[in-house]
Amino acid sequence: MERRMSVATHWGSFVAVVDSGRLVRIEPRPDDPAPSPIGPGMVTAADDTARVQRPAVRKGWLNGEPRVHGTARGTDAFVEVSWDHAITLVSDELRRVRAQHGDSAVFGGSYGWASAGRFHHAQGQLHRFLALGGGFTDSRNTYSTAAVEVILPHVIGGHPWSYQSRMPMWDEIAENCELVVAFGGLALKNSQINPGELARHQTRDLQRRCREAGVRFVNISPIRSDTAEFLDAEWLPVVPDTDTAAMLGIAHTMLVNGWHDEDFLRRCCVGFDRFAAYLTGELDGVRKDAAWAARITGIGEDVIDDLARRLTSQRSLVMVNYAVQRADHGEQPIWMSVVLPAMAGSMGRAGCGWGAGYATLDATGVAPDRPFVATIPAVPNPVADFIPVARIADTLLHPGEVIDYDGSRLTLPELRLVYWCGGTRSTTTKTCTG
Repeated sequence: MERRMSVATHWGSFVAVVDSGRLVRIEPRPDDPAPSPIGPGMVTAADDTARVQRPAVRKGWLNGEPRVHGTARGTDAFVEVSWDHAITLVSDELRRVRAQHGDSAVFGGSYGWASAGRFHHAQGQLHRFLALGGGFTDSRNTYSTAAVEVILPHVIGGHPWSYQSRMPMWDEIAENCELVVAFGGLALKNSQINPGELARHQTRDLQRRCREAGVRFVNISPIRSDTAEFLDAEWLPVVPDTDTAAMLGIAHTMLVNGWHDEDFLRRCCVGFDRFAAYLTGELDGVRKDAAWAARITGIGEDVIDDLARRLTSQRSLVMVNYAVQRADHGEQPIWMSVVLPAMAGSMGRAGCGWGAGYATLDATGVAPDRPFVATIPAVPNPVADFIPVARIADTLLHPGEVIDYDGSRLTLPELRLVYWCGGTRSTTTKTCTG
């Protein structure tokens, strides 16, 4: 007999149909206006042969070869063991590494969304567990938005994620904005998901409401389909990783034509005189004008000039997607994307100014419609050591090396055990050699 029950996932809430204890079908909820097609895939994933069903340990490790260079790590077979045996192995290794090398030798990795729901948040659970056991070396920032998190507190203030609550919501954009310029596009397919859970997909309808209200969209991206067809966006194909040059060209046109908001820049900003000297080439002999930007970006000189005019003459919003900062010097397009609306005079105006990551998650730009209910109490980590999240390979290869991080010097710790939970839908403990 079939039973129907609600299930919440990162890509939406669905109705699970179970027959004789077996998942047979996933159906969208009737109140979700844009259900994700990913949900039904859970039916086959539940029984797929690639699914890890029980604990498994590398054969060489079980045979007493975990600390010998040249063992079959990476090619060795894995042997399934019981949960009791696996728990004993992990607890013994944690105890050994802490006793021989200190608590900072344990790295609490656990990067990834894991299961839906706050209680099932793998990183939170693992960090609480390791903190209660004596502490661990933590990671800082995310792979998704590392440049955003580090640069914005220096540019606009606040904590690394506070910009999400300060930038315009979609309903404010629909009511107040005339022009949206999206660097990196607004790929609607990305808004299928939310970390934790997602009840109803709202981004599609909110974007459509903006277009129906008369908001015009400009998609500055190598890919035309980075905006939904119903937005009827003007597409400006750009050479990948040249967004900053495009922004500089726009800013130069604003400056030399006197279109920039001098009053706002004088009252609310610091350092514009130095930036203006850089734009005009006074500092390095290179004028960052529209012609210069056109040669680099592939966007026409006249198009860059016209975009500068429109940004300053209309109620405008500059959006930047997370993709543009996932590159070397990724902080530069983020910083410049804030400079543009500051110059345009749109910063701080309802539905206008600056924002990041729209359509990356369904929650971005969507006003919250429910209160935060509960959380698991955090436990302070007794170990102060941390690494930037993307420097894990450097840390393992070059412990003790001093690196630059966020305006300071940071010494990479010596890690002997990596505890990873949830990043690959499984729990993994790795012991380093030595």
